[in-house]
Amino acid sequence: MVYPIPAVLVTCGDCEENYNIITIAWTGTVCSDPAMTYISVRPERHSYEIIERTKEFVINLTTEALVKATDYCGVKSGRDVNKFLEMNLTPSPASKVKAPLIQESPVNIECQVEKILKLGSHDMFLAKVLAVNVDDTYMDHKNKFHLDASNPICYSHGQYYGLKKSLGGFGFSVAKKKKGSRK
Repeated sequence: MVYPIPAVLVTCGDCEENYNIITIAWTGTVCSDPAMTYISVRPERHSYEIIERTKEFVINLTTEALVKATDYCGVKSGRDVNKFLEMNLTPSPASKVKAPLIQESPVNIECQVEKILKLGSHDMFLAKVLAVNVDDTYMDHKNKFHLDASNPICYSHGQYYGLKKSLGGFGFSVAKKKKGSRK
């Protein structure tokens, strides 16, 4: 019942012939130093074997513009269709791994598998973050990233939702009030 959760597109494969995309909701940050993340995948999924063999993947953040592709890549199998072609997504070369980036995604996180934990219905791929690629469209003149401008999505109980506004930045609850401010 920890909801909402992210809905990301994970790309895998080490050559164009075996590139695939899988929608993942079981993902998140594990550690900041070293930067580590995870994805949990059912062993029967087509991408599982690819990630297990190559020991790498890319987490591509999703947006409202990518919601149809996010759903499609979660219900269709790469054994049967080329999801890049079907969803008009552009595979782009990554800087550290052979798995492709999705060009249309605002953030691509290149990952190298460190450990596979067999957990039950899903196995967890614990991974080191090797590179993070950010679309310059969402960077401001101070080099600050604005994910909100990309209209990110999340997933909860079978539904995709947009995220509309910030409710406060880290530390806002204890920040000193500026002179003349009533908040």
